[in-house]
Amino acid sequence: MADTASESDQASPEGEETRRDFLILAAGAMGTIAAIGVVWPLIETMNPSADVLALSSTEVDISGIEVGQSITVKWRGKPVFIRRRTQEEIDAARAVPLSDLSDEESDEGRVQKAEWLILVGVCTHLGCIPLGNKLGDPRGDFGGWFCPCHGSHYDTSGRIRQGPAPNNLAVPEYEFLDDTLVRIG
Repeated sequence: MADTASESDQASPEGEETRRDFLILAAGAMGTIAAIGVVWPLIETMNPSADVLALSSTEVDISGIEVGQSITVKWRGKPVFIRRRTQEEIDAARAVPLSDLSDEESDEGRVQKAEWLILVGVCTHLGCIPLGNKLGDPRGDFGGWFCPCHGSHYDTSGRIRQGPAPNNLAVPEYEFLDDTLVRIG
């Protein structure tokens, strides 16, 4: 009898294990495809929409900006100051010893071309928008920008010189596409 019990335990049709393995593999594959089908749309909703991607960079024609003039453009919902500096402004910014600055950063490190200064126009204290330098009408004590809300003064390189702001005005990523066009972002 012991022989019959062991024979019946082993008496499975030939290929049964192969069919079972195939069914397990097929069910696993279908489950994986179903899981991807559910998870993929959820991940896709985290990607930025087309209108947000369109705002990720902006191109600005700078050919009409005169020496000593500034313009403000909007990028990612923030104002960006583009200033074509005079030689006096460049010289004044470069003459400041780094030890006089609370947020030490050289003018050369903030610009790609000396005459063009591009800054995010948001005060680093509480997010106000500083008043900019207008032709013949410098704002603040250092000829740059002045935030009237809390009294932060920025120089001709957008560096904090006086007041509660902890950092310089930010320099966004930008590149000159040619002599008259700059891409911000």
